[in-house]
Amino acid sequence: MNSKLPERPTKRHCGVRIRTVQRSGQSSVVRVASTRLPTMFGVFDLIGFERANVDKGETESALVLMLGDLQNRAPLLRIHSQCFTGEVLGSLRCDCRGQLELAMSAIGDEGSGLVIYEYQEGRGIGLMAKLRAYALQDHGLDTIEANEALGFDADSRDFSLAVAVLHELKIRQVRLMTNNPQKVEALTKGGIEVIELIACEAPPSPYALSYLRTKKEKMGHSLTIM
Repeated sequence: MNSKLPERPTKRHCGVRIRTVQRSGQSSVVRVASTRLPTMFGVFDLIGFERANVDKGETESALVLMLGDLQNRAPLLRIHSQCFTGEVLGSLRCDCRGQLELAMSAIGDEGSGLVIYEYQEGRGIGLMAKLRAYALQDHGLDTIEANEALGFDADSRDFSLAVAVLHELKIRQVRLMTNNPQKVEALTKGGIEVIELIACEAPPSPYALSYLRTKKEKMGHSLTIM
């Protein structure tokens, strides 16, 4: 399901070149390496980006899968968070692997677009904490209740790195593949115009129904398959 967003006046920056979006304690993004990656969905350009985050005392990383000409029109974009259990182990507790494959397939069919893949396992809490949250869910908590029981926010992710990468790639408008309103808000606040919102709904597994219901009812995700 596609939905058009209201058009906004084009902003003029009087010749000022906008490179990246930076916050206190964050450096500019740096391209670490690039290569070609043949996949079942097409041959993508794969670029690694890094950014030092002094506030967190760590280096943030993101992978960008790009296909085709991204400057000809507003490209398809998927901002995707790592899910080791779903994407590597084939877990059916979530829809992450299905969403990634759906996005890459759509980009391959269109011949252009990009995926920004961020290392934010378990909505930013990390793999080991995610497993502890799973254990709490086995005893009846939903995903939000489990995260909060462990002392985390319902969603600890920060999408500012994705915004900085888009500025580095000189992309100002996108057609965003997501069900998550937080991603729309993050891009808009970062100066990226979302001109079209495209649903990214993978066929649900019976094991993922409670997870998807929580995303829809408590996190405001736009899900029509529930």
